[in-house]
Amino acid sequence: MSRKSTITAIDVGTTKIATIIAEQDNGGVRVVGVGITPSYGMHKGLVVNINDAKDAIRDSIRKAEQSCNIKVESAYVGVTGRHVSSTNKSGVVAITRNDKLVRPDDLRRVMNNAQSIKVAQDRKLLHVIPRTYAVDGQPGVKNPVGMHGFRLDVETHIITAAANSIQNLVKCVRSIGIDIEDMVLEPLASSEAVLTEDERQAGVAIADIGGGTTDICIFKDGSIYHTAILPVAGYQLTRDVSIGLGLPFEVAEEMKKRYGSVMSVYENKMANTTPISEDGHGISYQDLCDILHARVEEILRLVMLELPCSDYESVIPAGLVLTGGSSNLSGIETLGCDVLRLPVRVGCPLHITGITDYLRDPAYATGVGLLLWGSKHGGQRTKEWNGGGFGARLRGFANRLTSLFGGK
Repeated sequence: MSRKSTITAIDVGTTKIATIIAEQDNGGVRVVGVGITPSYGMHKGLVVNINDAKDAIRDSIRKAEQSCNIKVESAYVGVTGRHVSSTNKSGVVAITRNDKLVRPDDLRRVMNNAQSIKVAQDRKLLHVIPRTYAVDGQPGVKNPVGMHGFRLDVETHIITAAANSIQNLVKCVRSIGIDIEDMVLEPLASSEAVLTEDERQAGVAIADIGGGTTDICIFKDGSIYHTAILPVAGYQLTRDVSIGLGLPFEVAEEMKKRYGSVMSVYENKMANTTPISEDGHGISYQDLCDILHARVEEILRLVMLELPCSDYESVIPAGLVLTGGSSNLSGIETLGCDVLRLPVRVGCPLHITGITDYLRDPAYATGVGLLLWGSKHGGQRTKEWNGGGFGARLRGFANRLTSLFGGK
């Protein structure tokens, strides 16, 4: 198989590391290998122990490689964390040629103008995404190339992240000999996997409720409108169950996954008092549901507070799409509709073939979305993520050899 025909995504989450290898297939992706391992050394999307995180990423990559007999050499890597921030910025250039035709070079110039913002030394520019163009004041232009005009404007969505957080994640991946094709904000990746074009045009919000963070993206008129990261997610759900019901954290996590529902069953008094047990610990099913209900309702309201205005129906008439592992909780769609008075659905990855049964789950939206992002934006490789030159590559190669022969 040609190296150019394969693409790899690494979703470095708080609770799991997912490595997915795929072939590019007629503009889509066909999954051929998957490696899922528990995550270590991560907290709320941030690296807190480089060695533990590096070992977990290496194990995930190794499992994916073994499942399809393909060696991973580069990958698209997801980024999240409270340190991420965004803003909308405009740029403008004059069309000075005699024919007054907008050409691709003018797009590059106006994008450079828009991103010529002063980024603090402790920040890193992640994405500069064109939202919409205007030619001679005519707004709403999606592709101005070939149009006549004297002036070209662009409105962009600019996303930055803390430089040290990015560098720590890059170090974890690069130290095991993997080049980075691009660093992608995780909710942007998830949106590639679960949103439809109609939803993007009408106006929609996506909330990826993972283990450590809830990642939010809002789309309007087919383009990105707003992004935000909330430091509350599945970990807080489990922690509340653990503390509220006096359970060890691991037992609380298993009970949440196996029995958890956010809709209380008040009509059936027998169901309210039915005990459930796990690993010798017994609790009331109703108590478990009540705790999950309260925390998920809080997360949903926090998501809505991130909208730029309080008129939800005009900003996101297509409603809210929930994804991420915590959106698997029973009843979460119904609770969302009741609380927000908007359409709410759970989004599973779309547009993939191959080994898909395992991945058609909201928990893998980011990993699949990274593949789709890479397939769409391939060839725009960001060289800066792979600094270090030959010495760094040689050290990475040596580390790969060590891992292959049983070392860590």
